[in-house]
Amino acid sequence: MNYLNIKGQKQLNGSVKISGAKNAALPLLASTILSQNEINIGNVPDVVDINTLLKLLGKLGASYDRYNNHVKINTSNLNETKATYDIVKTMRASILVLGPLLARFGHCEVSLPGGCAIGQRPVDLHLKALEQMGAKIEIKNGYILATCPEGLQGSTIVFDKVTVTGTENIVMAAALAKGTSIIINAAKEPEVVQLCEVLKDAGLDIKGIGTDTLAIVGTNKKLLNFKEFDIIPDRIEAGTYLCAGAITNTKLTIENVIPMHLDAVLAKFREMGFSIQKDTNSVTILPADEIKPAHIVTTEYPGFPTDMQAQFMALATQANGVTIIDERLFENRYMHVSELLRMGADISLSGNTATVSGKPNTLNGTDVMATDLRASSALVLAGLVARGETKIHRIYHLDRGYENLEGKLSSLGANIQRFNE
Repeated sequence: MNYLNIKGQKQLNGSVKISGAKNAALPLLASTILSQNEINIGNVPDVVDINTLLKLLGKLGASYDRYNNHVKINTSNLNETKATYDIVKTMRASILVLGPLLARFGHCEVSLPGGCAIGQRPVDLHLKALEQMGAKIEIKNGYILATCPEGLQGSTIVFDKVTVTGTENIVMAAALAKGTSIIINAAKEPEVVQLCEVLKDAGLDIKGIGTDTLAIVGTNKKLLNFKEFDIIPDRIEAGTYLCAGAITNTKLTIENVIPMHLDAVLAKFREMGFSIQKDTNSVTILPADEIKPAHIVTTEYPGFPTDMQAQFMALATQANGVTIIDERLFENRYMHVSELLRMGADISLSGNTATVSGKPNTLNGTDVMATDLRASSALVLAGLVARGETKIHRIYHLDRGYENLEGKLSSLGANIQRFNE
C-alpha cells in the first residue's frame, strides 16, 4: 500500500492541465451499453474508478482498447448481464449499468454498490423509478434482480430529491424504453448534461437538457449510433488545484477547463479575498492580501458542490476568522475533520455544520489517514502549508479520482512523493 509524503510550506507557481471528469466519464462509459457501434472517447482520465468500470464492461462482454487518454470501446457483443460484487464493491458508480442493461436485455443482476463511506446514498430512487417503468425488482443475496420481459415503458418519474446517478440511470433506461418518459426534478450537473447531449447526438429524442425536467422518447430497444466525443474537464479536480493555489496564497493557472462550471466555487474564492482571472478555457487565481472566512452551504448544481467541501475546509484553516460550513447533501462527509484536528486545525462539529476557526500557519505535519476521495485531497492541501512532513496513508482513495496528483503538484513546486508502506 502506498502513502504520500509532503514537505510543507513550499511556494507554488505555474499552470496545470486538468484531466477529463471522472464523474462524466463513468455514466458515459455505462451508456455505451446502448450503442450498436464502436465508439472513440477522448479525454478519459487515467484513474482507478474508470479502469474499474472498463473492467466491469469487459466482464459483460465489451471489447475495449485504452491508449493515452483515449478509449475505443465496442459493446455490440455483450453476452452477460450480471455485474458481480467483486467489482461493484469498490465503486458505487457501478450501479450505472443497471438502467442500460435492463433497457437493452430485459433482465440484469447488479450487486448493491460500495465506494466511499460518506453516508447513505441509497439506490431506492433508481429502483422506484424503474418499477414505474414496468420493471420487477427483487433484492436477493446482495444483488438487485431486475426484469422487464416486455421491455421498459415510458413513464413520468418524479424524483423526491435530486439524484445525479439516479437521473443518469433513468435517462439511459428511458433511451430504449417504449414511449415517452418525463423526468421531473432531474439533476442539472454538467456531467448529466453531457450524458444527455451525447445520447442526443447518438439519435435519441431528448428535450429539456440542462433543466430539471427531461423528456425522452424511447427507441423501443433499438440501439443508438454513437459519435466520437471527448469527456468534459473535471470541475472538481479544477477546484482542488485552485484550492492549492489559494491555501499557499500563490498565483496558479488551471488549463483545459470550462470556467462556467466553476462559478459557485469561484464566487467563494472571491468571498475569501482572492482575485480570479478567467479566459476561454483557463482560470487563474491570484494571491489575497488576507484570506477571509466564508459561509459555505453545499447544494446541488449550480450551487456549491459537496465534492469541494473538504478542500475548502482545509483552506478555511488558513483564513483569518471563523468559517461556517453547512453540509446539506451527505450526513457523514466530515470524516476528514478528525485528521485535520491531528494537524492542529481548530474545527468543531454540530450536526451537519462545521465551524472552522482559521489562523494562518498553525498546521503541523503528522501521519494522517485518508477516509474517502475528497477527504484525501483536503489532507494533501493541508500538507502543502503544514510545518514539517505530512504522511497521508490509504491514498488508494485519491487514486480513484485524481490523475497523477503528485506529478501535477510537483510540477507546480510542491515537495510531494509517493512511497510504499
